[in-house]
Amino acid sequence: MNRRDFMTLLGAMPVLAASGGSAGAQGYLTTGDLSQTAAPVWDAWKTAYLQPDGRVVDTLQREASHSEGQGYGALLATEFEDQEAFNRIVQWSEANLAVRGDGLLAWRYLPDETVHVPDLNNASDGDLFYAWGLVRAAARFDDRRYLVRAQQVARALAETCIAPAMDSAGGTVFLPAAQGFVHEDRVVFNPSYIMPLAMREVASATGVVELAQTAQHAEALLSRLAASGPVPDWVQMTESGIAPAEGFSTDAGYEAMRVPLYLVWSGLNRHPAVTQMMRVYDRTVQPGVPVPTRIDPLSGTVLEASNDPGYRALAALVSCAGDTGAVGSDMPPFDPSQPYYPATLQMFAMIAANQVSPECVPI
Repeated sequence: MNRRDFMTLLGAMPVLAASGGSAGAQGYLTTGDLSQTAAPVWDAWKTAYLQPDGRVVDTLQREASHSEGQGYGALLATEFEDQEAFNRIVQWSEANLAVRGDGLLAWRYLPDETVHVPDLNNASDGDLFYAWGLVRAAARFDDRRYLVRAQQVARALAETCIAPAMDSAGGTVFLPAAQGFVHEDRVVFNPSYIMPLAMREVASATGVVELAQTAQHAEALLSRLAASGPVPDWVQMTESGIAPAEGFSTDAGYEAMRVPLYLVWSGLNRHPAVTQMMRVYDRTVQPGVPVPTRIDPLSGTVLEASNDPGYRALAALVSCAGDTGAVGSDMPPFDPSQPYYPATLQMFAMIAANQVSPECVPI
């Protein structure tokens, strides 16, 4: 069954759940263009998490905004062909987070602090998604100014957030930030900051080939990490190999859950990291039972779980994409009453299924 066949099967699928006891708007995924078929979902996301000035708000984190959220929002606005929202997000980001002087964004904005940006360090995944949103916007909205800004971000990432790997495998590693993660005896690495498709598209559009090269090295590193179980949130690399990162989460938790999502979105459904999480989801995800959100990667024990539909949508995508015979996933309807993070993961799962794994679009 090809992509068009899958898309025509979706005429009866609601993509926006009722919230707060009242019926929400309904959208239907009937073609390949989400900007047309799933516009109500995008409108619900904007209403819930995007302020009029362009600030994406994480209500569970002191109403803070992060470069991650701004990058995510910029990409979503592009995918849903909303140039007005995209410009608001970029303008707010440039005015409030582009304060480092090197083209990258400061990682967090705290509205309840006198100094709203107390830490000037960046977060490389936020910058990567911001650049990716700019790259896609340059093409979608036919505006080269976005590409010029993306080139600035990409060059700064290559100069400050890519470093030689310390272990014997060689290659390079994508640092979590420009400062604080390279030590004399180790390099600290967050696997969920790797988004191969974004790194390759940004590299191709901007000419910063180091991003694509680092994505290739990272895929091999993720395979090594997945050899014994789900990929953990944080690891450290030394001359003797890879080990749990001192002082960081070593669970497969809220950060690492993005690893299989990004790999599926990048067309890497058979990657070992996808297979490992598919196995976890296959034995734990059941109707009416909270979905695992934090797992012990060694024992497979579920340490935390959630009923938020975004996590269930992610599990549905991974379970479908990792199964060569799967047809259709059981992604739930979108619910804008859930927190920003699972809501955004659900949007990404929907886009990944629509654009890369049409066999996993709910039917």
